[in-house]
Amino acid sequence: MVAVKTMVEGGKATTGPPLGPALGPLGLNLGQVIKDINEQTKSFAGMQVPVTVNVVDPSTKKYEIIIGIPPTSALLKKEAGIAKGSGKNKESYAGNLTLEQVKKVAESKKSGLLSYTMKGAVLEVLGTALSLGITVDGKNASEIQKLIKAGEIDIGEK
Repeated sequence: MVAVKTMVEGGKATTGPPLGPALGPLGLNLGQVIKDINEQTKSFAGMQVPVTVNVVDPSTKKYEIIIGIPPTSALLKKEAGIAKGSGKNKESYAGNLTLEQVKKVAESKKSGLLSYTMKGAVLEVLGTALSLGITVDGKNASEIQKLIKAGEIDIGEK
């Protein structure tokens, strides 16, 4: 089995690099592969999405597409409606999210995070928010982390 792994913009894959040159020699119908990728990634428009194309059977040109989950930072920026983080997260803030939005990102990323619990996943996502200069409910993300660890904010395990 041949596997081609790359990052593409959600809903905007093309037959150009990186997919075209990697898949072309395998004899697949590039137009159909690109159409399938774009269909499966359109909900991630504007974000880079990890995509793996596995050629299951080269003789029949059978393939499968596995769509990964965009990086946590990309999901947070989309939720906050910002193009990039602040760069100076202690001095200026790039955006603000609600705790519910942070939970939503944590839920979608949970399978790819190191945490076993929703609380741990939310704490991880808050760490990424902190590095991007995104506040949560108007507070610095580290303050929210401390409140969660102290039990003052209940995440509600799932």
